[in-house]
Amino acid sequence: MNKRRIIKGRIRRLFPKLAAGRFQIASRKTDQYNCIAWAAGTDKRWWEPTPGYFWPNGVAGTATSVATAVLLYESLGFIVCDPPNAHLEEGFVKVAIFGNHQGYTHAARQLENGKWASKLGALEDIEHDNLDDLTGSAYGEIKHIMKKDKGQPSREEGNLVS
Repeated sequence: MNKRRIIKGRIRRLFPKLAAGRFQIASRKTDQYNCIAWAAGTDKRWWEPTPGYFWPNGVAGTATSVATAVLLYESLGFIVCDPPNAHLEEGFVKVAIFGNHQGYTHAARQLENGKWASKLGALEDIEHDNLDDLTGSAYGEIKHIMKKDKGQPSREEGNLVS
């Protein structure tokens, strides 16, 4: 059995809704960055509002709350889609925030082809067809979908949280 098949099997066990042909591994596993950073468009460092991790300047809130994740992406120029809309929209970048009763659990970024990119904790990045494929016990449910104009510049100014 090849290594890629073993990795895909492990990922499907974590996310049973992911069908074998509906996702692909896009990177090797790494703990250099997480889903919050990846959805924001960077793979330079782990973003988390807790001591020892990077967090953008001016973003307050309760550590790991869904509201804090919304504030983070708003600080990067995203707005909440109302009503929620996961469909590809020309000229926009979208992120989806997942959460459960404890707070945010995951964020995914929509790709130009309409698929979604997810960094699975310290595991691999994957590309998947559908946001619902990651809902369930590990990540809870989709709480918000946000979008911003593709022409809007990104920013990554912040500090290590102490």
